[in-house]
Amino acid sequence: MLAYRTGNFYSIACDGWLCYDYCTIARSKKGSKMETENELSYFQQVSIFDGLTDDELHDLITVSRRRTFRSGEVIFHRDDPGQVMYIIKEGKVKICLISPEGQEISLVVFGKGDYFGEFALVDGLARSADAIALERVECYTLQRSDFHKAIMKNPKIAIRVMEVLCERLRKTDQQVEDLIFLDVYGRVAKKLLELSDTHGKKVEGGIRIDVRLTQQELASMVGASRESVNKVLGYFTDKHYISTDKHRITLHRAVDLERRIY
Repeated sequence: MLAYRTGNFYSIACDGWLCYDYCTIARSKKGSKMETENELSYFQQVSIFDGLTDDELHDLITVSRRRTFRSGEVIFHRDDPGQVMYIIKEGKVKICLISPEGQEISLVVFGKGDYFGEFALVDGLARSADAIALERVECYTLQRSDFHKAIMKNPKIAIRVMEVLCERLRKTDQQVEDLIFLDVYGRVAKKLLELSDTHGKKVEGGIRIDVRLTQQELASMVGASRESVNKVLGYFTDKHYISTDKHRITLHRAVDLERRIY
């Protein structure tokens, strides 16, 4: 093994095969350390990991994997085996049910910092719905075995999962109630307000829903036809409650929308 100097850098040559630049290795280690620190900062903001120490989070980061999905790509199908939980770093994901005839009902849209797919990790059953990327998605994944180890080490995670289960069950009950008691105008108004709460960005003159929505996608969220939703959006636009631009909806008069729910 020979060591030699090139300019201000030292390198090592091993039997004429490989040459490693010390400076390059140092930069690589520094970059890896910075990436780990960024991942730690991100995991600290994920609600399901509240209460975990930095060492426990590092253990999760070590076993997690990075995945990327294209806009429109199916992340998993209903009835697929459930062995992985997903934590969104960037992008939006919709959870939906699709009938054999192709009719779709969207249950919820998740964004940065949200997680999904944890139900199957708890009960070991197949996926209960489809997950589809609404835009380019970057996420972390955790295997079922690693998730269970984390729960055993910190029962607070299990408590948080139960809280999420209860929260989502309550939302499901509310969706059923809305379908029964609200007309399509009320359901669309309520869904727009919900989306503005979870995915809204303040802009001049209102709050823009930062999710690209077609009329068909919005219709699948409220259990109505695209034609009915088109009529409702036209009415709300004429009233200056909302405006639309390239599948982005901006709310201008949220109070009036709220009054229209019931």
